[in-house]
Amino acid sequence: MGFPLLSVIIFTPVVGAAVLMFLRGDDAMRWTALSFTILDLALCIAMLVGFDTTTHAMQFTETRSWVPALGINYALGIDGISALFVFLTALLGSICVLASWVAIDRKVKEFMICLLFMQALMLGVFCALDLFLFYVFWEAMLIPMYLIIGVWGGEGRVYAAIKFFLYTLAGSLLFLIGVVVLYFYGGRTFDILALTEQDLPFRIQSWLFFAFLIAFAVKVPMVPLHTWLPDAHVQAPTAGSIILAGVLLKMGAYGFLRFSLPMLPEASMYYSTLMLALSVLAIVYGGLLALAQDDLKKLVAYSSISHMGFVTLGIFSLNLRGLEGGILQMFNHGVTTGALFLFVGLIYERTHTRSIADYGGLMKVAPVYTTFLALFTLSSMALPGTNSFVGELLVLSGGFAANMVAGSAAVLGALLGAAYLLGMYGKIALGPAGVGARLTMSDVNAREMAAILPLAVFVLWVGLYPKPFLNVIDASVKHLLTHVHSRGSGP
Repeated sequence: MGFPLLSVIIFTPVVGAAVLMFLRGDDAMRWTALSFTILDLALCIAMLVGFDTTTHAMQFTETRSWVPALGINYALGIDGISALFVFLTALLGSICVLASWVAIDRKVKEFMICLLFMQALMLGVFCALDLFLFYVFWEAMLIPMYLIIGVWGGEGRVYAAIKFFLYTLAGSLLFLIGVVVLYFYGGRTFDILALTEQDLPFRIQSWLFFAFLIAFAVKVPMVPLHTWLPDAHVQAPTAGSIILAGVLLKMGAYGFLRFSLPMLPEASMYYSTLMLALSVLAIVYGGLLALAQDDLKKLVAYSSISHMGFVTLGIFSLNLRGLEGGILQMFNHGVTTGALFLFVGLIYERTHTRSIADYGGLMKVAPVYTTFLALFTLSSMALPGTNSFVGELLVLSGGFAANMVAGSAAVLGALLGAAYLLGMYGKIALGPAGVGARLTMSDVNAREMAAILPLAVFVLWVGLYPKPFLNVIDASVKHLLTHVHSRGSGP
């Protein structure tokens, strides 16, 4: 009908941030931020309801001339690859506000404004169809995330924020160089769809592939560019950790899907074995690091490195099962790991410690908390009946089809995941009873349940009936694979 739905989705949080500037009172700030994030979520649900799953074409497209002299347009659109992540971003935005209700008790207005701007920029990344516009959203995300970590983080927040900023900025500069090269070799256009139709020489594709690889690997993060992640997670407030794990880590994998595979198909196929090896390294190494942690937040952070390794393994398997599994696992990881960071935040607010050794016997004093923690722990382990099982099964199936050694090594990572997750849950919920404040720790309240329940619903929904989610991505994935294999069979 010509309604600019995606623009409304992107700029609704910005309007909310503008409204916050004129309000007073912390409770008014919290309720206003929550209202605008829920409104944004409702718009995203409407977008999914109207999404046509039978076509790979971009939908809800908008195009306006922005900088005509350089061919830069304000161009938006989504396909099956980006639709789920637009929804996930809006869902986690509401949960972040709820998670910060009590945890953030100073500079509440400024925090909520940063949170809303962050949500708008992340939504812009998934919707942009102009490469220059994409880069603006991609780079601007650094600012609110830097502030969220550096202002409202823990004792080492300044170091963690600077490290996060420098790592991601270095990757972004390489990405910018790649954008400029693409512009000149791709027909002097920033149109992402037009650039995917260019037949670039293999030499240029190879150079761009590694420039993009470093930029996206920092965001994923892939080993050895992962060292910023544990510091950022440990120092960030709960909402910051949820955003990092739930959405920001997906940006790197999304970059592979939107740029590396369609624009550099020959290089993507040529270097796929290297990418499978790096993915397996992340799976196993991340699992071993998580196994050695006593800090609950660090354990979940290192588990993210391992789980995102499954995502890149699926993507560079370059077959239907692997690619669909990788995309679905991106969504699942946002739900499950976002929930685990929420649970870490809830228990830290009550006990002011993240050491697993300090807990024990929480099943007796907080049965609701530990019951839902068990659900998300089993989901992270990819137990049958949970969301991660479907995604991980598809990834392993695609991985074995692409490379037997890589698939076999990934199974080891799955076993490590079971070891550190079951060990963590056993010590926290079922171990010897804790002492002091932990014996009188209160269970989750209604506000916290409002944040937990939507995530629990998706764990079970995707786990028991994944068809609607796979239907969303199926047409776009098949089109992408056809494009890569038809264009990527060069020397």
